[in-house]
Amino acid sequence: MASEPFFSLDGPLDVSPASGQVRAANFAGFAQLARTMGRDARGIVERHGMEARVLSDPESHIAAQQLADVFEYCSAAFDDSLFGLHFAQNQDPDVFGCITALARAAPDVRTALGAFVEYMPVVHSPDSEVLLIEGAETAEFCWQVNTDLGVNDQAHYQAAMLNVKLLQMLGGPQFRPTWISLSAEPRAADIPEMERLLGCRVHPRSRRNSVAFPIHTLDQPVPTANRLLYRLLGGYLERVRDTQKVGLAEKAASYIRGALPMGNCSIERCAAKLGLSVRTLQGRLAEQGLRFSEMVEHQREAMARDLLKASNLSLDEIAERLGYGEQTSFGRAFKRWTGMTPQAFRQAA
Repeated sequence: MASEPFFSLDGPLDVSPASGQVRAANFAGFAQLARTMGRDARGIVERHGMEARVLSDPESHIAAQQLADVFEYCSAAFDDSLFGLHFAQNQDPDVFGCITALARAAPDVRTALGAFVEYMPVVHSPDSEVLLIEGAETAEFCWQVNTDLGVNDQAHYQAAMLNVKLLQMLGGPQFRPTWISLSAEPRAADIPEMERLLGCRVHPRSRRNSVAFPIHTLDQPVPTANRLLYRLLGGYLERVRDTQKVGLAEKAASYIRGALPMGNCSIERCAAKLGLSVRTLQGRLAEQGLRFSEMVEHQREAMARDLLKASNLSLDEIAERLGYGEQTSFGRAFKRWTGMTPQAFRQAA
């Protein structure tokens, strides 16, 4: 007899960043850092065309160009030519989101880094490419951005520090990088400080960005390996990747299902998630005979039916999950959809 799965995803998977975007998790800790420098983090991000919520919502999406521009601005405003490196000192690899959790659960370092190669463009930054190059004695964990962001040195400094921390997390406390190559062009006077912080020789003005380390590190077991968790997270990320293959309407519907329980469902946020303007989103949905407001109502009805049938949530809790301020509003809407009150529908079901 088939058994019921003990793990499942009740809600939809989050919408992946669109081309040209990156998760706002790269700003983790920025508000606190700005305060210590006597600066206004909100003013800085708004100056560069972003909403203040990117400082507290790591899953929101911003333009990669905006991130690069903020880091370069801060380097000048804070008089810190190594701003990205110093900023990343107070961050950890969880900036990369659930890929880091998958890597922690991987059986060995090679498999863990393979997860980053596979899923970094899927869930964190579509224009980022991560590579693992294996030589005779040395391996290189490489990264690059496949779009022109202009001067982008500070973001590469941040990435270098985060990638060293990632490798230390996977390889254990004994891990030491062999050397680091950077396409950035630091001042000669800054290189000793970079080497002190990163723990190895730094080669600037290189053709690629990479952290090199002994090849045998790849075969080391990850201290936090967990086979079951690795399978579960791997399945989750496969489903995230599958969402990239669906059409615009399906992506918008997925966004609505995820945003309703959070209370922040709006066409403006949906358009931003999909990397479109509101007008473009409206137009492309209209080509399929759809309106965003009607899609919201359809998803509310479907979710309400499911929650009334398959959960013990109170009507107040269901109303809240659907984005209604009070139960009476939910009750009126449900009767309009079905001709029944929520109580009657639940009893019949």
